[in-house]
Amino acid sequence: MACWLYEGMLLFGVVFIAGYLFGTLSQTRNAMDNRHPLQFFVFLVLGIYFTWFWSKGQTLAMKTWHIRITDTQGQPLSQPHALARYLLSWVWFLPPLSMQWLFELPAVQVLVLSTGWVAVWALLSRFHPQQQFWHDQLAGTRLISVKPLPKNKS
Repeated sequence: MACWLYEGMLLFGVVFIAGYLFGTLSQTRNAMDNRHPLQFFVFLVLGIYFTWFWSKGQTLAMKTWHIRITDTQGQPLSQPHALARYLLSWVWFLPPLSMQWLFELPAVQVLVLSTGWVAVWALLSRFHPQQQFWHDQLAGTRLISVKPLPKNKS
């Protein structure tokens, strides 16, 4: 979970730069103008970010916490496989977001629903035989712990 929080802090910068770039290129003056195209653009940027790093084996946060992503045979992910995992990982957020869309819930209720759903989804990983997240099971991927390389004493 700590890796997830660290990843969120790093993504703040990625999303900020993407939003700034979108706002500059589209000449958006108000945050509510072009809201849906901005959301789609950020979705694409995050997709590129995760697909690229997961196909290399790790994001920066995963390197820090010594976590690597592989397929079920322990091989590195291809970019299409990493993209499939990215799309499936949205199960962390889509149910509460769809509830907001369906029932036009206020932001506070969406926040409570999102927090509850993320907590439940994370706890469900404890019931997986290898304690993997369920979107990893669906994507045919797994997170593994890697030992850091010993430092050379010269």
